Order: sequence, then C-alpha cells, then structure tokens
Amino acid sequence: MSCGMGETDETVGDAYGALAREYAASADRWEAGRPLDRALLPVFAELVRGGGPVLDAGCGPGRLTARLRDLGVEAFGVDLSPGMVALARESYPGLRFEVGDLADPVAAEGTLGGILAHYSVIHDPPGRLPVTLAGFHRMLRAGGYLLLAFQALDDPGMLCEPFDHRVAPAHRYSPERVSVLAGEAGLAEVARLVIAGGEDERRGFPQAHLLLRKQV
Repeated sequence: MSCGMGETDETVGDAYGALAREYAASADRWEAGRPLDRALLPVFAELVRGGGPVLDAGCGPGRLTARLRDLGVEAFGVDLSPGMVALARESYPGLRFEVGDLADPVAAEGTLGGILAHYSVIHDPPGRLPVTLAGFHRMLRAGGYLLLAFQALDDPGMLCEPFDHRVAPAHRYSPERVSVLAGEAGLAEVARLVIAGGEDERRGFPQAHLLLRKQV
C-alpha cells in the first residue's frame, strides 16, 4: 500500500475543530494508564528547560503545553484548528496558543529551545514531511531538541502507510526512515523509544518517540 497525498491543512483543521471537546476527552482517556507514552516528556523538559521558548507543534487542546509549563518549561502551542486553539485558550488561559501551519515557521529562526510534535505530523502528506522537519530545524537554536511522536511502521523499506484515523486521513511512519529524513534536515537522533504494537489495544500499531537535536 502506497502513501496517499493526504488532505489539506484547512480540511484537517476543520475536522479537528468539529470534534474538539470530544477529541480532548478521548485523548485524555487514551493516555491514562500509559506511562510509556509519557516517558520521554520529562526528559525532554529537563533538556530544554531554560534554553528558550518551546513550541508544542500541533498542540490540540493544550494539555501537553500545560504539562510542559508545569515541568518548568516556557511553552506555547500552535495548531491548525481554530476550534482546538479556542478550546486550549479556554482550558489554559495563562498560556499562549496560536493558529498556525506546522510546515511554516511560527517563530523566528534559531529562537526555540525545543519543539514537541506529539502525533501531529501524521496528517502531513508524506511528501511534505521533509518540509516540516526543515521548518522545525530553522526555528530551533543550535543544540535545541525536537521530540517527535507518531504511529510507527515496522517495515524500514517503506516511509509510510496510510491508516484510517477517526478524525482525518493519516499515515504511520517508519522510525528508521524518519530518522534519515531528520538527519538530512540537520536534526541528529539522540534517542528513541518504540512501544510494541501489542500495547496498542485499538489498532496494534507500534508507537515511536524520537528525540532529535539540531546539529551545531
């Protein structure tokens, strides 16, 4: 099965906006009792704390932006969906949230200490993933970190495979191939956590978490 082109940003943003509150509640239920999915977030926070602002790219309802704040990180969130951004602002009024496109830098070049992209690149059309990674690279300061999470594909010979996401068409990606693309964008892999597919009761997909650093 080959990768499709995906939907437009506007379509994805509208789909999430229509289900903002329902999706937020579902995401909270899914995360509960899954400590491995949260394992690298405190590590990421420790690495980026004090190094400048940190972007939660594809922040959704803002819960991870708030968690980063609670971990002492100067975090702000950006999401394609105006509905999600409105919910995030309502839920966490002390934090900054903006509507924006992951592929277009929303911060000045070299100003961010870190970027969290938690299951947000899965809706990128595959041909656009290198553009998104390049945008992340431009926004990060030298030595800044990117924590990237996505549904994983076991076959390292394939970049991605589409799957039926309940909100909008999505792709799961090969961690090996994503690491190569990140390296080509100037982001070196520091660590990875791949959770076995058997731990995902819904679809049986592995879950990948890649920690990457902008090369000096």
